[in-house]
Amino acid sequence: MNVADALYQRISIRAFLDTPIDEQAVRGLLDKARWSPSGGNLQPWKVFVVSGEEKAAVSALAGGVLGKNPGGEAGDYPIYPQSLEEPYRSRRFKVGEDMYEKLGIPRDDKAARFARLAENYNFFGAPVGLFFVIDRCMGHGQWAHLGMFMQSLALVAEEEGYGTCMQEAWGMVRESLGKHFGIPDNEVVYCGMALGVPDRRHPVNSLRSERAPVDEFATFKGF
Repeated sequence: MNVADALYQRISIRAFLDTPIDEQAVRGLLDKARWSPSGGNLQPWKVFVVSGEEKAAVSALAGGVLGKNPGGEAGDYPIYPQSLEEPYRSRRFKVGEDMYEKLGIPRDDKAARFARLAENYNFFGAPVGLFFVIDRCMGHGQWAHLGMFMQSLALVAEEEGYGTCMQEAWGMVRESLGKHFGIPDNEVVYCGMALGVPDRRHPVNSLRSERAPVDEFATFKGF
């Protein structure tokens, strides 16, 4: 598989088989992803990998927090800006509606939609979850490098026949996650990632979100 194929094939997998993944396999993926670009070679990432009882524990933690406060924990790093302008607002709305259409959940079935959202905290059934941590002293450049690392991990996972879903939803409970993992106050959990073998028969995994054409976002000069 070449890089272009991996980029096009990769989607956010939201339904996984219960096929286990052992520690050595995950270590192999991380060993490849660690060669991701890193400005100044800061390598501003830490990763917590959970499976089995520990994965169940963080899922229960999220359920407990959000059961008491559905709005999640307030923090310095909101998942989205408070007021999304166009075209971003419409893009976000459309991909959500497209997903619920694949699942056969109508807009007025709020309970079913909420239940589906809650599946984020079960890693959509994936056997492995990963959490990405960064030092609070880092700037926007280093957050971008963390994103590059996550993308590298997702692509090598694709090459190995696994699927991933990058899950910013875990930002709703990042304060409690930080305490659970015992990370120091100067570090923060950015988000999670589900990792496993995709259930290709599940309708939600037929969703491919749209991308703007090149001429919509790129300006060429001097050619």
